[in-house]
Amino acid sequence: MKTSPHFSAETLRIDPEETVAHLETAIRDIVARQLRRKGAVLGLSGGIDSSVTAALCVRALGPDRVIGLFMPEADTSPESLRLGKLVADSLGVRTFMEDITGMLDAAGCYRRRDEAIRMVLPEYGEGYRCKIVLPDLVDNDGYSIFFLVAQSPAGTEKRARLTVEAYRGIVAATNCKQRTRKLIEYYYADRFQMAVAGTPNLLEYDQGFFVKNGDGAADFKPIAHLYKSQVYQLAGYLGVPEEIRMRAPTTDTYSLQQSQEEFYFSLPLEKMDLCLYARNHDIPAADVGAATGLTPAQVARVFSLIDSRRAAARYLHQGPMLIDAPEII
Repeated sequence: MKTSPHFSAETLRIDPEETVAHLETAIRDIVARQLRRKGAVLGLSGGIDSSVTAALCVRALGPDRVIGLFMPEADTSPESLRLGKLVADSLGVRTFMEDITGMLDAAGCYRRRDEAIRMVLPEYGEGYRCKIVLPDLVDNDGYSIFFLVAQSPAGTEKRARLTVEAYRGIVAATNCKQRTRKLIEYYYADRFQMAVAGTPNLLEYDQGFFVKNGDGAADFKPIAHLYKSQVYQLAGYLGVPEEIRMRAPTTDTYSLQQSQEEFYFSLPLEKMDLCLYARNHDIPAADVGAATGLTPAQVARVFSLIDSRRAAARYLHQGPMLIDAPEII
């Protein structure tokens, strides 16, 4: 077991100038030489990851070779759209607006979601808002049981434990949002002969916080090796608007406001970063606790969560499986 007397948030400190220079070179090589595309296209959500990815693509390719897409739907926060436009304006990139509400409605996304919700909350209907959340998994040894939080048109909030069937139904329906957005991204990629840039950071990529063939699909993923806190470091160096850098990460999938922490990670992201780094580098639990304020028992539970989610993510990372490899010359 390694000793790590100086393990702290500073462990994840990087040199932004050096990192950006490396990423610029890599993006140019991938897009122009390897993929033979004219530029990059990506969705702009107003979040830190898409903002940093867009800024990196602009640095590498130039603003005239980057396209930003706004793809709101019925549950999208107006704040996300406003901040997405803010970063696009700051970078000077071309943008297109594609409201996907009609596509999702036609595919039954909202209807299927509501039918699944009514399995545990029969009165759920028009005018209701909702989100799904996890209990605190760090302070207990319980199973990962999701709960539905719903708000009635009158403002009354109700909480219901989700059955496996209801949970899977809700997730299957809402995953249509990410997959529809990816359809739109590849339309513009084909139209302008560009490559699709993915925006996951290392925490999301490693732990499976993405939709297979949805936001998990891309031609290149320039920040998938960077911890979330390192993405924030790049954001400051790249001049991402402060309002975006100060915004708490959200899922922006459900109609009620929801943080990534309550939906998936169970810990503030800066602590999850440190725990993931520690798990990857065999850092003793005592040192992790000193750096994060967690008890040894809490660190052990976080490590267990990391392992189980990493195992589940293998399916999400897996490409199409072939019975016999075809001969391609």
